[in-house]
Amino acid sequence: MSRPYSLRRRLLLWLFLASAGIGLLALADTRAEALRTAQSVSDRVLFGSALAIAERVTVDESGGLEVDMPYASLEMLTSTAEDRVFYRVDGPGTFLTGYADLAQAPEGPEGVSFADGSYRGVDLRIATLRREVSTGAQSIPFAVTVAESTLARGELARAILWRSALRLAVLGLGVAAVVWLAVTLALRPLDRLGAVIGSRSPGDLRPVTADVPQEVAALVGAINSFMARLETALEALRNFTGNASHQLRTPLAVVRTQLALIDRSETPGAREASAAKARAALERAERVLAQLLVLARVDAANGVAVLHPVALGALAKALVAEMVPLALQRGLDLGFEGPEDEAFALAEPVLLTELLNNLLANALSYAGAGAMVTLRVRPEGEAVVLEVEDNGPGLTQAQIARAHLRRAAKAGPQDPGAGYGFGLAITTEIAALFDAGFTLQPGAGGRGLLARITLRRAAA
Repeated sequence: MSRPYSLRRRLLLWLFLASAGIGLLALADTRAEALRTAQSVSDRVLFGSALAIAERVTVDESGGLEVDMPYASLEMLTSTAEDRVFYRVDGPGTFLTGYADLAQAPEGPEGVSFADGSYRGVDLRIATLRREVSTGAQSIPFAVTVAESTLARGELARAILWRSALRLAVLGLGVAAVVWLAVTLALRPLDRLGAVIGSRSPGDLRPVTADVPQEVAALVGAINSFMARLETALEALRNFTGNASHQLRTPLAVVRTQLALIDRSETPGAREASAAKARAALERAERVLAQLLVLARVDAANGVAVLHPVALGALAKALVAEMVPLALQRGLDLGFEGPEDEAFALAEPVLLTELLNNLLANALSYAGAGAMVTLRVRPEGEAVVLEVEDNGPGLTQAQIARAHLRRAAKAGPQDPGAGYGFGLAITTEIAALFDAGFTLQPGAGGRGLLARITLRRAAA
């Protein structure tokens, strides 16, 4: 058996992994945003410095450009990161001042452009501002390029990232604490359910009525369904053992007594009589045991029997043919009425055969010599009706009322309805399993007994 795992730990692990994944995605997005923010700040500073230099570009007396370099504009680029600063100013086709080999940023649509590059082994952020200065007669274009190493930009991005990571870590710890508390509280109904079930005695199979949330209701329903099935199985076992103990005790006691009489008999006739009584008792025990096994089969199949279309007419006619010799031996007239091929019913074949056997056996046993026993099968709308009728002594209304019960089999031998107990109890339960109607009533003219089974009709 595999080692049990902790649902709490598994939930917390998955929630932690999900939170960690979301946190990493958030951190990656924060890093990208920090780089964009640092670059935007750096670009604004570069633009301001280039603009300050551009404002100091003028036209000299010869019509050329000159630059009164405002070094204060470069000081605004200095930082604690000790960035290096480079610049150059270019006129129309001429270099005016600065670092002549410093590359310009590609021309942009708004007069200022930015680019990343390198100069003298240093990574740079470059800004180039293109303007014009007017001489009155014409406008002279020029370009101011300012570049700064990226140390300050990187430090700013890292500072933003670390602060964001710290906030996410604190938030993650808070979420972990909340999740731990929430999972613990959410699993308490399971703990209560386990305590309710654990506190019960082994024989307590009542439905569980613990107050549980909707998500656990299905589990409680499954437990209650299982306990109901277990109660049904235990009840069937109790019925089987109780009936077996009651029904088999008498014939076995008779066999034991007759065997003792055989040993004491002094004449062959007495021994033969005792042996005959012992054989009869064994036959009765065999019949009772067979009926008990059928009852156990019905109990086991209760609610789960698979029904199939069964040719009820053909089955009934075959059973009547099998019992004709027994009917002749007992002096009864046994007959069959109905179609063979048109009457199909929804049933389980083995249990349906047992049902017919019980009805016919009861009629042949208790109708009395000279009686007529008829088995009828006929379609009736959406149903198939099965009838077993005899014109024997029948049963009183009181006997009919209790003939359906298993306990009716415990009636004394002096009770004319005693023999109908187990057989009719079995018939009742099989009929219920087939969702069929079962009634007992006096036969034609108020004589005998008419047993009627109404089965659901099936397509041929």
